[in-house]
Amino acid sequence: MTSLAQLVTALNRGLFAMAKWLVYAIVFLMLWEVVSRYFFAHPTSWAPELATLLFGPFFLLGGPYLLYLGGHVAVDVLSEKASGRFAKLLHLVGLALAVAFGAILLWFSLPLVLQSFSYGETSYSAWNPVLWPAKCFLPLASLLLVLQALANAILTFADTEAA
Repeated sequence: MTSLAQLVTALNRGLFAMAKWLVYAIVFLMLWEVVSRYFFAHPTSWAPELATLLFGPFFLLGGPYLLYLGGHVAVDVLSEKASGRFAKLLHLVGLALAVAFGAILLWFSLPLVLQSFSYGETSYSAWNPVLWPAKCFLPLASLLLVLQALANAILTFADTEAA
C-alpha cells in the first residue's frame, strides 16, 4: 500500500515539476504584452488571456503536491499542542476533509468540463480560444488532491505501525 502512496506522490511531484515552468511562460507573455503595447503601440488580444488560462493549471497542479509537503494554510491552535496518537488523529481528520473537498469539487466540476467540451465553449473574446482544455485541469487536480490525501493517510498509518 505504501508503494501505491509513493507512486501517487511521485505523480503529483512530477506534474507540478512540469507545471512550475508555466510561470516562465506567463512572465514571457506579460512581458511581450507590455513591450507590444507601450513600445510598438500594438497590444495583443491574446497574451493576457493566454496567461490567465496558463495560470489555472499551474495553480491547480500545485495543490496536491503542496498537500504532501504540508504547505497549505492550517489552523494549528489545537494540533500544535497535540502529540502522539491524538496529533495523528487530527492529521487524519484534516485529510478526510481534504478528501471530501476534492470529491465534491470533482463531482461538480466534471459535468461542467464535459458540457464545455460538447458545446465547444469559447471565451467570446477577440481571440476566442476554446475553454475546455483549461477547464479540464479542475477535475484532474481535484482527483489528484483526493488521491494525495488518501496517500498521505496511508503513509500516516504506515508511520504509526512502524513506531
